[in-house]
Amino acid sequence: MSEEASQAAVAQEPPRLLTKYRDEIMPKLREHFSYGNVLQIPRLQKVVINMGVGAALATPKRLEDAVKELTAIAGQKPIITKARKAIAGFKLREGNAIGCKVTLRRWRMYEFLDRLINVAIPRIRDFRGVSPKAFDGRGNYTLGLAEQIIFPEINPDKVEAVQGMDVCVVTSARTDKEAYELIKAFGMPFKS
Repeated sequence: MSEEASQAAVAQEPPRLLTKYRDEIMPKLREHFSYGNVLQIPRLQKVVINMGVGAALATPKRLEDAVKELTAIAGQKPIITKARKAIAGFKLREGNAIGCKVTLRRWRMYEFLDRLINVAIPRIRDFRGVSPKAFDGRGNYTLGLAEQIIFPEINPDKVEAVQGMDVCVVTSARTDKEAYELIKAFGMPFKS
């Protein structure tokens, strides 16, 4: 790495949500759950975005479009997921490409979550809040989005087909209550 590149990396300021987590959310969670150690405070570990493209079996171009759109949304190239088992009813063979996914960590994770909460979710039509029941029992939250066009990076005029996606927020929380308080503190609009 050149000297200019390393100075540019140092000069870059951290994402807004990371600063908010360190300055506001950590003290609030520590007081609320009365943690004895700072390392007990739940934190985000990764965000996984998954697009299942079942139409890719009949039209391979749909998978290419999904990869391009997910790259624009996440800022990172996704991997193509393949079928693990053959299912005759769906005309699916083992090894067929059926979707794509990307795992975001560190700064990209916070930047994506910031865009999701403050830009994309408010653009959903007739939005009344996300479900607080989508926790998995281990402190992870999964959110299903019906359209990829809610993200400003996607031009709706160039979209061939509307594609849904799942966003899984993985936390270090041991219980769903701790994860709920963490994600709510980031600004996720849960239904009351």
